[in-house]
Parts: sequence; C-alpha cells; structure tokens
Amino acid sequence: MGTYTYLNTQLVPSSEATLSIYDHGFLYGDGAFEGIRSYSRCIFKLKEHIERLYRSAKSLDITLPIDQTAFINAVVETAKANDLDSGYIRVSISRGVGLGLDPAHLKSQATITISTEQLRLYPDEMYKNGLIVITASTRVPPSVCIDPQIKSLGRYVNNITAKMEANRVGAGEALMLNMEGRVAEASGDNIFLVIRGELLTPPTSEGALPGITRATVIECAHKASIPVREATITLYDCYNCDEAFLTGTAAEVIPMVDLDGRAIGSGKPGPITNSLIADFRALTVTDGVHY
Repeated sequence: MGTYTYLNTQLVPSSEATLSIYDHGFLYGDGAFEGIRSYSRCIFKLKEHIERLYRSAKSLDITLPIDQTAFINAVVETAKANDLDSGYIRVSISRGVGLGLDPAHLKSQATITISTEQLRLYPDEMYKNGLIVITASTRVPPSVCIDPQIKSLGRYVNNITAKMEANRVGAGEALMLNMEGRVAEASGDNIFLVIRGELLTPPTSEGALPGITRATVIECAHKASIPVREATITLYDCYNCDEAFLTGTAAEVIPMVDLDGRAIGSGKPGPITNSLIADFRALTVTDGVHY
C-alpha cells in the first residue's frame, strides 16, 4: 500500500487514515468508487474516470466538497506522494457520517479517499493463453432497481458472489446474466464477442457498466476499421462466437477461450483480440495525465 492516503482534503500517512464506523459507505454501501491505473507515471484516462465518478455522485445525490479539477489534482498529488510508477489507484466516496438510513442524520460532508496499491488480477500466461470462464448463478441487479451506469459501492455484493462461484470451480472469471437470462457482464469486466469479423458488446441497459476500458476498446476498433456495435447477447452467442474477450481497468483486455466447458472459436486467443490488446497497451502510456 502507498505511504500516503488522501483523506477528505489532505494527504495523511496511510497508517493514520481512518474512517468513522458510522460512515455511510461502511454501514450501507452508500457511495461510489473508481479503480484507475497508472502506467509509467501516466494515469490512464484519469479525466474520464473522474467524470464518471461525478456522474455516479450526482445520480446518488451525493454532493462532493471539491470540483472535478481539484479531484484530478488530488489523484495526481497522491500518486506523486507515493512515488507511484505503475499501479492501481482506488478512489472511493461516501455520503458521509451518520447512523441511520436517513441522509438527514449525516453529521459531515461526503467522505473522499484516494489510495494507491499494486494490483494484478491475472498472471501473464492468462493473457497469452486466455481465461476459462463459467456462467454464474448470481444475476446482476435489475436496472430498474440499481442503474448499472452508477459505479456504486453496494451494487458489487452480487459481483463478489459471482466471483466466489468462479473461484470454487477454479475458473478465472464468472459471466453474469440479467434477470431475463441475457448476458450483462463478467464479475469485474465487460464482455466483447467477435462474430464474423464484427465486435459485439451488451449495452448498459442489459446491466453492463459503461466501462472506461470498454470505451477505449471501442475507440481502438473504430481506428482499426473493425465494425463494432452494442447488441443483446445470449449464452448461445457466446458459445458459438469466433472470439471473446473481457475488459476492465484491473483486468485490462484479456482473452476468454472457454465458457462453461465449451471452447470459444479455436480455443485460443484470436487475431482480432490480440490486435486490440496491442492497440490498448499502446494507449496506456500516452492517453492520460502524466506526472
């Protein structure tokens, strides 16, 4: 963990960064977060992450005490203080401190924490050989209950449960369906399929988070003249597609080569997947905020 943590308005030694036991994020999952990556002292897509954080906060009616520019500066300040070259930056916000569901009971302004850490979800060989994935029995929450565009703290209980299902059978990841049985996302990633040269990914209305890496891959596909569109996806489509891969800040872009015991395409990472991985990696050290 980094030596310093940004807590509310200032950097403090991480050993002294403490929260109230009545913080609404801890009590009720009443908050939002962002996971951000730094590559060679370039915080990848930092502006986009903070913009999404503020959209989540607005949707939850959480008023943050600093504006987006100050928040971006706070992230950069934290990375510098910890001499972070490449690593993971975790940003969390909550509604504040107070016991009881009613926000009228809150005794403070919104809580902000920014910390740095080293995080790698998968070993290198999985990026080369691909992930084995299972379909989880745990479903994503219906969008009429929790909008998937909000990267909220409480929503991820389902994702954790799905990941535990994958762990129990030794799979690398778990695919999650919505209540209608259509594919939404993986436990921590968005999903893309390649079918007859076209790239498909579920829309957010199916329960998928509007991922930053997802948007970057779509951008890379456009530049490479690869057709891409949002579409309803079923397990049938996944089982019979030519290629598949997952995207996320922590996972980056990783091939999916087996789903529920069925080989995807040739059972190896495909050419379109590999080309998009290369294009994505080239962007990580240029498209962001340098410090």
